[in-house]
Amino acid sequence: MRTPAPETRPIALTIAGSDSGGGAGIQADLATMAAHGVFGTSAITAVTAQHTRGVESSFALPTAEVEAQIDAVTDDFAVGAAKTGMLATTEIVETVAGHAREFDFPLVVDPVMVATTGDRLLEPAAERAYENLLGEATLATPNADEAEVLTGIAVEDADSAREAGNELLETDVDAALIKGGHVPGEQVQDILVTADGSQTFEHPRIDTEATHGSGCSLAAALAARLANGDPLADAVAGATDFLARAVRYYYDVGEGPGAVNHAVDLRNAAAREATTEEVEIILERVVTADVSALVPEVGMNIVGATPYAESVDETAAVEGRIHRTLSGVQPTRGVRFGASSHVAGVLLELRESVPDLRFAVNCRFDDAFEEALETLEWDIAEAGEADARDTAPAVVLEAGGDSTEPMAYVVATDLQTLLERVLRLDETVEDAERSTRS
Repeated sequence: MRTPAPETRPIALTIAGSDSGGGAGIQADLATMAAHGVFGTSAITAVTAQHTRGVESSFALPTAEVEAQIDAVTDDFAVGAAKTGMLATTEIVETVAGHAREFDFPLVVDPVMVATTGDRLLEPAAERAYENLLGEATLATPNADEAEVLTGIAVEDADSAREAGNELLETDVDAALIKGGHVPGEQVQDILVTADGSQTFEHPRIDTEATHGSGCSLAAALAARLANGDPLADAVAGATDFLARAVRYYYDVGEGPGAVNHAVDLRNAAAREATTEEVEIILERVVTADVSALVPEVGMNIVGATPYAESVDETAAVEGRIHRTLSGVQPTRGVRFGASSHVAGVLLELRESVPDLRFAVNCRFDDAFEEALETLEWDIAEAGEADARDTAPAVVLEAGGDSTEPMAYVVATDLQTLLERVLRLDETVEDAERSTRS
């Protein structure tokens, strides 16, 4: 018989509707909470027949059943934070507000009124009942449309978002996060308003309609972070970063636009060890093959990005680079995350237009290299134009400056392709050099 090894996790509660399509509602909430290391509990308020294209039908549960679920959870679990989602009816809103008065933990209220698809999820009379619920909440997270319903203020820019946020504070909610996803612009601005002022959290807008479940997931991430003990501003910063990545790398499921990827951070973290191992494999091969003909004066680096990498810290590279020696090419040190800035930056920039790109190696760009490229007839792009493509080039060329040498970057979506390209290039460049010498 084995000795048990129990694990203690913070606990969060979602009070929301069920989405049969899995992208929103309690399904999204519980997946998001798990991804944040929190044990999720739930009180279901309504059952929807729903998918990525819309809501087919909705059935609100009797308030007694909603109450029973909340009581069951709060009587047994040490809840660290809670969030609300679809509450459906005036009676359920009032019921939840009544229980919220007894909560001794933070409450995030996502005033779900209309689904992303445009389907109404709340009866009109219930909108007026939200004031009491907001008065018991730590944070409200309305989008622009919901903020207008609750305050009468049309949210069209940052100033009107702050105005709406301040109006919501009159309900006695501690803070309001006015979400900017429905406000036009190249940047999405989520504005946190408290009694002490406002703070803006900005992210580039993702060119996609696959935002099903985005509001639920953001509120669940906020509740999870608050359950973990994060201060409010830190929770908002982390949750909005999480959502930006979850939308960019969305789940391509269903016949509609798709759904946000609730597990994106979890999977990205899980891929770190494998990414390090892949860079180490490439390093071993280029050292064994002695690719001296490709190593620039500043040294060569090999960079591997995790599948959902958004920053240099999420790329593995050779610390100190790879240099030519009398006994062949040798790395200065081993592979670690965040070890490259320039080559990693080039790779991350390319990933803006071709997110599948995972690997890059920088090489010297001289006459022999250029001759080799002409022989190989690969897809080549100039730096600056490469990030405007929707297909990945094999090589990106970067002109040198007054104090920098010209550089070439071999890129690929997978380890094997990168290895084949680098070794083939090395062989072809050596042939070109021999031809020049003879």
